[in-house]
Amino acid sequence: MNIRLLAIGKTDNKSLQSLIDEYTKRLSFYIKFDMEIIPDIKNVKNLSEAQQKEKEGELILSKISATEQLILMDENGSTFSSVAFSDYLQKKMNGGIKTLVFVIGGPYGFSEEVYKKAQGKVSLSEMTFSHQMVRLFVIEQLYRGFTILKNEPYHHQ
Repeated sequence: MNIRLLAIGKTDNKSLQSLIDEYTKRLSFYIKFDMEIIPDIKNVKNLSEAQQKEKEGELILSKISATEQLILMDENGSTFSSVAFSDYLQKKMNGGIKTLVFVIGGPYGFSEEVYKKAQGKVSLSEMTFSHQMVRLFVIEQLYRGFTILKNEPYHHQ
């Protein structure tokens, strides 16, 4: 199985980007992983919230193929402990999914079209985090999940 992470907008914090790069490198020892940044929408001041979600949704859906399974990082999604998330990943791998795509949307969430296409929603927490930090958290949890599956000492119970 391959895993992709799609995110709206670039990370402009160098320290955060350094950590994202570190965990991306670590994760690559376990699975083929790619992160793709979808550029921010231009002239958002002239768009309503709904219009911005619509435009971002079109860009997101243009990056997803019919064979990929789309999972949204969404505040209303399922929450997992790290061990339960590793089980979730194992079930996806056992299910024969070729590519699992996690998506971090823009500041207002996702359009209805993106929700309709999604095969699942995952929430990291009831708290709100910056979209830039969520990237790091998702990649770190993917890495943690694979270390749990391999019985490696990264995760402590």
